[in-house]
Amino acid sequence: MSDPRPLVASLCGTFLKPEMQSVYRQVANLRRCRTVVLTEQRSHAGQFPFEPLVVMEKQVRPRPRGNFLLRFWFKHVVKQWPPPFLIIKETKPYHPYDLPDILARWQPALVHVYYGHKAVKYRPMLEAWGGPWLVSFHGVDVAKFFDQPGHAGEMAAVFASATLVLARSASLLEKLRALGAPPDKLRLNRTPIPLDGFAECERAEPADGAFRLVQASRLVPKKGLFTTLEALRTVVAAFPQAKFVLCGDGPARGRFERAVAEAGLGAHVEVRGWLSQPDLLDGYRGAHLFLHPSERTESGDQEGVPNSMLEAMATGLPVVATWHGGIPEAVRDGQDGLLVPEKDPAALAAAITGLLGDGARRRRLGQQAAAHVRDQFGLEAGIAALEDCYAEAIERGNEAAAAKP
Repeated sequence: MSDPRPLVASLCGTFLKPEMQSVYRQVANLRRCRTVVLTEQRSHAGQFPFEPLVVMEKQVRPRPRGNFLLRFWFKHVVKQWPPPFLIIKETKPYHPYDLPDILARWQPALVHVYYGHKAVKYRPMLEAWGGPWLVSFHGVDVAKFFDQPGHAGEMAAVFASATLVLARSASLLEKLRALGAPPDKLRLNRTPIPLDGFAECERAEPADGAFRLVQASRLVPKKGLFTTLEALRTVVAAFPQAKFVLCGDGPARGRFERAVAEAGLGAHVEVRGWLSQPDLLDGYRGAHLFLHPSERTESGDQEGVPNSMLEAMATGLPVVATWHGGIPEAVRDGQDGLLVPEKDPAALAAAITGLLGDGARRRRLGQQAAAHVRDQFGLEAGIAALEDCYAEAIERGNEAAAAKP
């Protein structure tokens, strides 16, 4: 018997990179819908197993037909190339991937494009297919490539063509609205977290003051790594046995490790690279504070709501973070943790040392963080909200198709 649930095609450039755990959680946990993954390349299949999955094929651009004499005249005689008017014709519409053909075969009720800048690339192919599609923005994609000529116009075309436009936080929705996304298309799409795997746990006070501060993130400038390093000088002066454990990898790793050595903080910093989910959970359980001092970069890159922060909160870790992006939507200042201004190492150090020196407050904030995350960011609620968006987009698509002459 065939599955009666509507088919959604989940479309992304790479399925998946290690930092794209949230995408996998959505794709793998749909209830009311089923999905086929369409991707340009397959990566980390052992970490992210999924079927059905289709790897799109690159298409060779067909050789255009045109007037040989006119081409010769403009190219070699008057040396005016490109010519002032069209002299060649495409033999057929060209698309860089066979996406329209795949969609015609699978006939999904909807396509979900992951990341806004990918929607710029796929939009012409989706329009050639002709069905409804939506796009979800996750953070960096509200700023990426906007410094390049023509990108703003391409994004405007995405907003016009997409049935709905999703974002992971209210702050990202506001950014999209400022970029010109129609307000009637904008929907909140929070990150779903499977909290059953992140049980709340009690943490003993270290008798020797060996507190552990943990951060889990991709090692990129917006994560505030160097602000943390500056703050750590003050923290270890007050708590000489404290250690900062950084879980993750990325392009800033080498520079960060050199900065640690230059600061003489090698005994207080451990860079562990990417960890498996069980190892990361052990890291949270052994920590006393979770740090995430994100900051806006010169290119405008900002956070949605960091997944790792939500996971850590679920285990009862209080957070010290910044007033940045979607972080205040998850961390209530003074209730689940403490928020400080961006790029302010003195304020960050004061918040950290204040909580390390007040065990009762630290435990209270951690308990409230665990309860808040479970109430607002659980997997079932997140998937249900996403599938509500799918249902709305499919209905809009059906109405648009019915209205066509």
